[in-house]
Amino acid sequence: MSSKVPIVAIVGRANVGKSSLFNAIIGRREAITSTEAGTTRDSLTAKASWAAKDFWLVDTAGLKTPEDDFELSIQDQISEAANSADMILVTVEADVPITDEDRRVATMALKSRQPVILLINKADKVRPIDFDEWRRLGIKDILATSATQKAGLDELLDRVAKILPRVRINDSPEVIKVSLLGRPNVGKSSLFNSLAKKQQALVADRAGTTRDVNRATVRYEGQEIQLLDTAGIRRSGKIARGVEQFSVLRALAAIEESDICLLLMDAGELNVQLDQKIAGIIKEAGRGLVLVVSKWDSAEKDAFTHDQVSPQIAANFDFVPWAPLIFTSAITGQNVAKLYELVLDIYRQRQLRIKTTELNRWLQQAVTDHPPAGLKGRTPKLNYMVQEENEFPNFKVFGAHTKFLHWSYKRYLERKFREVWPLPGTPLKFWFIEKH
Repeated sequence: MSSKVPIVAIVGRANVGKSSLFNAIIGRREAITSTEAGTTRDSLTAKASWAAKDFWLVDTAGLKTPEDDFELSIQDQISEAANSADMILVTVEADVPITDEDRRVATMALKSRQPVILLINKADKVRPIDFDEWRRLGIKDILATSATQKAGLDELLDRVAKILPRVRINDSPEVIKVSLLGRPNVGKSSLFNSLAKKQQALVADRAGTTRDVNRATVRYEGQEIQLLDTAGIRRSGKIARGVEQFSVLRALAAIEESDICLLLMDAGELNVQLDQKIAGIIKEAGRGLVLVVSKWDSAEKDAFTHDQVSPQIAANFDFVPWAPLIFTSAITGQNVAKLYELVLDIYRQRQLRIKTTELNRWLQQAVTDHPPAGLKGRTPKLNYMVQEENEFPNFKVFGAHTKFLHWSYKRYLERKFREVWPLPGTPLKFWFIEKH
């Protein structure tokens, strides 16, 4: 398998239907958002396949916090897509004449030197479409689409597949995929080299050395583990307050591809808000998570002792209390082998399958100990639960008036659940479903 899976980015101004196209292409509602502090994640990346070719599809509309209605500046959005994507799908609205923003998007996409296709979306609203008018944007490859009618999607994917190289995403269940994530210059490449026991990645003190995802496959206790070293995720200073941009799309694709993520934090610069944001993305993606304090050998031990720093980090990452915390040094080798033990343990926990009878015995006890409170005269009832068959612990809870369940009660259930099944290093997902 080629180490570089192509990225196809959907870009355009607000409200042209980028997310609808994204969901229509991957064939399912992928964009799940959470308003819980620290865990906001619009689904940005999904694996897509067409004509025996795999690629990562990226919705740039997701590069903003859902609770903030300020759309990212088009320039930042498209420039990031141009830097990281292998193909750009510029999206416009069929029933809205060309705007200045459309022109800016088209110009910057063409400047990227990547293949560009212009999608005239919401084509079901206009008959016929004046293609000559849209050619004024300078993009030669033009296609009419409708996300709601699923029109033009097969033709679009045919064109995409014709241009992209033949690459398959290796989903072998025998290989554990572990990505190293974090802000720039926190020591990802050094730890990657230390874990891989070979000088595969370029290590430099200057931030931003790793442009693509470096990979190495190692064996530990008979288990094959693929390590993915990603580019640093940075916060853009050009964007209005309240909106954060994760600048490296390949790092986000690596999260989707991984089983377990190691979130690295520099011992000399802890408790950065962006670290919390990255942890939230990993949690919402349902991937395993280990909090890794790197460069521990260089920390001022008088000011920072292990016992002082641990509670501080635990408080800042209280939304992922199940994530193990480990202090490492790629220079001295401290706890590097321990990371492998953690990875194997978390991977085993993620394979856990619990009998339905045991689950429902636990649910009845939890509800008896602390019944859910009512809201608007409706009292939620939780009747039974089942574990979903997928790659990480996911549970469906069936009942009545479940939409009135308070978020604090959902946290209570997770806390009680982990008293019986701790599942260290892996998030849980409870889906609450109306029985009727």
